[in-house]
Amino acid sequence: MSTTKMKSKRDTEQVMETEKEWKQKVLHQLMSLPGIGRSIALKLFDAGYTSIRLIAVTSPRVLAEEANIGEKTAEKIVSTAREMIGLEFATAREFLNRRKDVKHITTGSFSLDELLGGGVETQGITEFYGEYRTGKTQICHTLAVTVQLPFEKGGLSARALYIDTEGTFRPERIIPIAKRFGLDPEEVLDNIIVARAFSSDHQIEIVRKIKKYIQLQNIGLIVVDSLTNHFRAEYVGIDTLAVRQQKLNVHLHDLQRIAFAFNIAVVVTNQVVTNPATFYGSPISAIGGHILAHNVTTRISLRKGKGTKRIAKLEDSPYLPESEAVFEISDEGIKDSELED
Repeated sequence: MSTTKMKSKRDTEQVMETEKEWKQKVLHQLMSLPGIGRSIALKLFDAGYTSIRLIAVTSPRVLAEEANIGEKTAEKIVSTAREMIGLEFATAREFLNRRKDVKHITTGSFSLDELLGGGVETQGITEFYGEYRTGKTQICHTLAVTVQLPFEKGGLSARALYIDTEGTFRPERIIPIAKRFGLDPEEVLDNIIVARAFSSDHQIEIVRKIKKYIQLQNIGLIVVDSLTNHFRAEYVGIDTLAVRQQKLNVHLHDLQRIAFAFNIAVVVTNQVVTNPATFYGSPISAIGGHILAHNVTTRISLRKGKGTKRIAKLEDSPYLPESEAVFEISDEGIKDSELED
């Protein structure tokens, strides 16, 4: 056997051993909940419930359905998990202390980071929407690199999951961005897990499957580029709108629970539609309506500036003021740009 094959075999064996140890650790944690034996713990694990925190933020009905357990049993498990992590009630001071766990990922642009209150934050969903060529995918490419930076440089020392629904992810773009931040391009590419989604159902399934591996794979960022592409194509006409919005709502709640439970960042891009009947204000609005607007934490609209300049506007945030920032798209990702006089 060649040296290369022997090394590959050793690496595979080490990964398998790591996964086995991790599984046993998770099962032990799950069985720490009263009333959960090994058989139910295995069902929860197989369904992707590898965290007591994730169980606590899941409705009993969803848990019963996904883990194939009785609804009464699911109710007891969820109730116990909520009590264990103190999810029931808290003072504002206690809630403020919990907010200290929220981390930020740099976008590569100081002005855009400042607009976002320090960068893209964990425990929530950040949406970037705009017309084509406004920088949505370029921001996602940059974040997939910067999440790998150490904490002191604006990263999470973590990996990224990139769900590509439009076929626009380009690993070639990652290389110059990695070099800009002083990272090894090959290591950076290895730390970006790419999943191409070909339908809305496939997209939803990817998110539900990945929650099982977030801790094992050290994922700190989930990108969905773009969120509404398949929903928009598959549900055409007013008679399908209710079904589309219901499925989109469920998908967003899955992403919300994952972001909160694992303290990771979720970034989604969104397409827009133009209403020619608009007389006042911008005729451009994001796809997804109120369902999407109410379920994202921070909403940023993007528009073209002069040349490679782009303007980002903070449209909605729980605590940040409405403002704008200018950045530039380059071969090395998102950068700051000086406004011309």
